[in-house]
Amino acid sequence: MRTALITGASRGIGRGIALELARQGYGLTVTSRSAEDLDALSATLSDAGAEKVIHHAADMADRDGAAAVADLHRDTFGTMDALILNAGVGTAAPLETTPAYRVDKSLHVNFTSPFLMVQHALPMLRTAAAANPRRGTRVIALASITGVYPEAGLAVYGASKAALISLVEALNAEESGRGVMATAIAPAFVDTDMAAWATGTVPADTMITVADTVAVVRMLLGLGPTTSITKIVMSRSGTAGFAA
Repeated sequence: MRTALITGASRGIGRGIALELARQGYGLTVTSRSAEDLDALSATLSDAGAEKVIHHAADMADRDGAAAVADLHRDTFGTMDALILNAGVGTAAPLETTPAYRVDKSLHVNFTSPFLMVQHALPMLRTAAAANPRRGTRVIALASITGVYPEAGLAVYGASKAALISLVEALNAEESGRGVMATAIAPAFVDTDMAAWATGTVPADTMITVADTVAVVRMLLGLGPTTSITKIVMSRSGTAGFAA
């Protein structure tokens, strides 16, 4: 049985990925901040075909959250075939007026927590890759196009996602030779609750769909161990490709 750990799994892109992997028969560890949401999600994933589902409510702003979730996965499954780093927070404000606490939270949730999760997951990912060298294992992080092309008003968010992209690229450089490949997906606005604040200027029907984002994840998980794609930028149709 292949297994995956998915952060930020209760809604939006994370939920879409969790449903896709459930249909493929993965054993899943899912996490978000709401235990109630996770109870409902776990039942849905089991009905969709997941071999086994466990969940743990954790705030990724808490330094101990990543360790607790990774330890639960290890104790239940032993190894890990895919780590999906989807949990994140958004921050939109000019540099001049952005308070320090929002900088700290954005960097912790969008960068430090994924860093810690990778550290705890690596032994499991390596073990699974060694056991199945024809497939290898994958780390997939949901970043943002603003981490590639900076945008006014999104400096802190973009900087935290740029750090995440750099982390993923370094991880791939260090671990892909052992069969652990890593990719950052950097989309423009995706039609989720997190992007609802922008619909006044970017209509929801022009945003990238969750389904298209999940399709990219499906493709990455289907690749063999000799192929690494460290970064995929997804832009909205009708734009120059450099803006959220």
